[in-house]
Amino acid sequence: MTEAKNFSDLPTRAQLLSMSGYEFMCAMRDGTLPRPPIARLLCYELTEVSDGSVTFSGTPEFDHANPMGGLHGGWYGAVLDSCMACAVMTKVPQGCIYTTLEYKVNITRSIPIGQPVVAHGWVQHAGRSTGVAAGEIRGAEDGKLYATGSTTCIIMQIDAAPRPPTRDAGIKRL
Repeated sequence: MTEAKNFSDLPTRAQLLSMSGYEFMCAMRDGTLPRPPIARLLCYELTEVSDGSVTFSGTPEFDHANPMGGLHGGWYGAVLDSCMACAVMTKVPQGCIYTTLEYKVNITRSIPIGQPVVAHGWVQHAGRSTGVAAGEIRGAEDGKLYATGSTTCIIMQIDAAPRPPTRDAGIKRL
């Protein structure tokens, strides 16, 4: 599996627009396209792709703990956002992209650090300009439900030509 280590490793706009969202997700699963840096950081990987559905597998580590030693709620959110939004991506037509507009997470129980989990997202609606999906995180070995979520994504058709660079207007970047 290839990994994106810098911006030049990520797919170009032309690559993104040359395939459907389903083709894009399959290429990422198969290692033809690199997995995104967030997957390495949060210790999860794309394992299954079908039309309207994706599955990630992962294991939260100590680096994902909150100050009290439990799993930080942001880990649940990021993993659920990934599986739900990527499920929407499987419905995005060639020449379009998507992004998350909003998502909601319900944590039903704490995931123990080191517990392997499976995050599954599925599409409930895919239209011309929006996609709605749901997701859940379950224990990989026991199937216990740890969290559920829902999301709304915007689907946008964009030009293949890159935009000219914009001026910073004096803003310093960190």
